[in-house]
Amino acid sequence: MLESAAIIVSIVACEQKAREKPLLLEDPPLLLEEEETGPVADNSRCHVCHINYDDEVLAVTHTRTNISCEQCHGASDAHCSDEDNITPPDIMYPVAKIRPFCMGCHPKDKINIAEHKSVLADTGANEGNCTNCHGEHRLSYRTRKWDKSTGKLIEDDKVRMTTDEILK
Repeated sequence: MLESAAIIVSIVACEQKAREKPLLLEDPPLLLEEEETGPVADNSRCHVCHINYDDEVLAVTHTRTNISCEQCHGASDAHCSDEDNITPPDIMYPVAKIRPFCMGCHPKDKINIAEHKSVLADTGANEGNCTNCHGEHRLSYRTRKWDKSTGKLIEDDKVRMTTDEILK
């Protein structure tokens, strides 16, 4: 009986989902549930490949305040035009540089010190980073990894989109 109810709920949910209008690239980002109150950053150039950030809390929060991916990660023109994805973004953040960068816009006098005590305690262990609590601003699966300090490619699955075979 319980299994039958679960199947019916699943079927109804699937039917409702099928009637929803598909999300197109021309559509504005979902921006979670709230309405924007001012200018919103246009991250569509980045979301062509990184669509997972379209509803990621940290990215959406910044987007709503007109702070784009580019403001933190640079224009990254070479990265954006590299279909083989072996060119790193202009700016990446090794763990030790995350908190200092965030605090450039979010200084101690503008945040709740009590809530951020563990992050502000400079233990040298790099355990207290903004992205540990604020969003999942990391890719869960990577086909390429770069040294975030030097930009050097350190891990690569060797799959290429623009090979001579594809271009023929």
